[in-house]
Formats: sequence, structure tokens, C-alpha cells
Amino acid sequence: MSKVVWKGGALLGPLPPVLVTVGDEKVNNVLTVAWTGMISTIPPRTYISVRKNRHSYNILNEKREFVINLTTADMVFGTDYCGIFTGAKVNKFEKCNYHLAPSSSLLCPLIEESPLSLECKVIDVIPSGSHDMFIADIVATDINEELIDKAGKLHLDRANLLAFSHGEYFALGKKLGAFGFSSKKKKKKKKHYPKKEAEDGKNGRNS
Repeated sequence: MSKVVWKGGALLGPLPPVLVTVGDEKVNNVLTVAWTGMISTIPPRTYISVRKNRHSYNILNEKREFVINLTTADMVFGTDYCGIFTGAKVNKFEKCNYHLAPSSSLLCPLIEESPLSLECKVIDVIPSGSHDMFIADIVATDINEELIDKAGKLHLDRANLLAFSHGEYFALGKKLGAFGFSSKKKKKKKKHYPKKEAEDGKNGRNS
């Protein structure tokens, strides 16, 4: 298959369009971020990349903590809105009908409508061209109870999460597999004989 070569660009996708809350009980804001991801499992560590000219940048740089709120298909309007309009001119929480709730470990609030929120404390800031990367430890996770079954297993697939790819929003599609499914051995099918043949086999009368 032939390829067309372009110069390097930010075309990784799909990405999670998350709502990032910053601030404290008195001063707070929310912004949409797609430049985010995991850095390590132990310790659980993540990052967000934010432009210096965004209203939330100074709050984030001063408070050194934030919450990553995952978004759902039902939150697509607010997710887009919070990425376009600035908190310096409009109360985005009121406009999008998002409700703030206290975090368990931070002064920074989380968004009640989000199915899962990651409470993060900044440990380093790395200038990276157009954006600064805020690296943070995930100190707590807030999860909607209905996503956890009786055995304590998380079913994030039930949250109808939102994805962002090349300027467009999508709801996640059908499940195609689970981690490690490619390495599992296929179970051999057991042969089933009619009752008469099975009894004959036990008596040694099969020919």
C-alpha cells in the first residue's frame, strides 16, 4: 500500500478529550485538554500539556494540582465549549451545567458529571515548545459507584466515554477484545456422542 509523506505533525489519535479542573474553593476553572496520557504505573503518574496563554495556566502553575475528569458522549457539548471559551470571561461550569464536588486529597474540585476523576499533584513542569507539560502523581481516583460490580471490578466500558480524533468527537465503539486476548490458547472442543454410542464405547463395542 502506497503512503503519502507529510512533515511531522500532531496527528496521533484517538485521544481522550478530558475536562481538567484547576484552582481551589475560591478560585477555579475548567479547560478541555487532549494532550494527556499515562507516564508510569508505579507510581501512578500522568501529564497534561497546556499553552501559557490559557487562562488556567497561571492558576495551575500556582496551585500545582489539578483533576483530570473523563468525559462521556453526553458531555460532548460542554467538552467542546470548555476548550473554546476562556474562564476569564465566562463561568464555564454554569454555562455547561457542570457541578463541582470536593476532591478527597486536593483543594482542587472535581466535576460530578464525570464518571471517573483523577486527582493529581504536580511534581515537575517541562517547557515543550507551544505547550508546557505538567507532570503529576495521581494521588486518588474518584469513580461512579455504578461502574463497579459486586466483586469490586471496574467496568469503564459502561461509561460511554468520549474520544477525539483530528478535530472530531466520537463515542467509543464496540469491544473487540481484552488485554492479552491474543496470547490465550483456544479451548479444544469436546466431542459429544449420542447416548447409545457412548455406552457402546464404554462396553468396548465400537468398531
